[in-house]
Amino acid sequence: MKTLLDVPAPAKLNLFLHIVGRRPDGYHLMQSAFVLLDLCDLLDFEWRSTPMISREDSGDPTSSLPDNDLVVRSARLLQQATGCEQGAHVRLRKRIPMQAGLGGGSSDAATCLLALNRLWKTGLTRRELMALGLQLGADVPFFLFGHNAWAEGIGDELTRLDFNPQPFVVIKPNTGLATAAIFTDPVLRRDTEPATIQGFAESSDVEKLRFGHNDLQAVAQAHCPEIAECVAWLEALGLSARMTGSGSAVFAPSSVDGSLKPPNTWFVAHTNSLREHPLKSWAA
Repeated sequence: MKTLLDVPAPAKLNLFLHIVGRRPDGYHLMQSAFVLLDLCDLLDFEWRSTPMISREDSGDPTSSLPDNDLVVRSARLLQQATGCEQGAHVRLRKRIPMQAGLGGGSSDAATCLLALNRLWKTGLTRRELMALGLQLGADVPFFLFGHNAWAEGIGDELTRLDFNPQPFVVIKPNTGLATAAIFTDPVLRRDTEPATIQGFAESSDVEKLRFGHNDLQAVAQAHCPEIAECVAWLEALGLSARMTGSGSAVFAPSSVDGSLKPPNTWFVAHTNSLREHPLKSWAA
């Protein structure tokens, strides 16, 4: 096997996001429900006999990228962890907008770990890949987990959630947000009363979509007023809207067709949630 083509890296939604505390090292303790979407980046992988890692993005070839590039970092991390002396060239077609709270970069990194573990035959288990993924970012283990999940800790304590596929509309304003800027804002509250997974899991599908709130939304709206405009536009259509992750994308449960378009240049996707990750079978 020399190539893997059109390998998906799905986006995610945070149906709710509560900040319940903060560790001494500065990491925030949270609770959330992560749901996978059929909105996906696509990656192609070409095997190399030498350890060189390269990537091209949206058809723009690059022989090397900064060390903080998550796709390149994930490939190098797998090489280091396994002693693998093979390499790869990766082509990435971005469909998930950046700085949106949809997890695109983390999902790309997770898909890279899954694909290269398969291409290089390094044989790591899902749990071993998740441990590697945590070194890349708190959201990466979720995209390796294989299922929708209730998340706690810094987002790495995952419990499987069965969530029936639902249609959503996702809107991202023209401005993105850096996660660090939101989490370091002194106005952010970090003392929400913890919820229970039982209370969420026993809710109806409709109740799950209305569960809790996003503690980051008020802070994010102060940084990016367009978020409030997105929410207001969706709510004027009778939809219940909420920001995902640290923003700036907003989502609403919606079964309307693709004709729903805002009166501006915002990104819009009509998408559906998934029962499980499309690469779930790629790791044991």
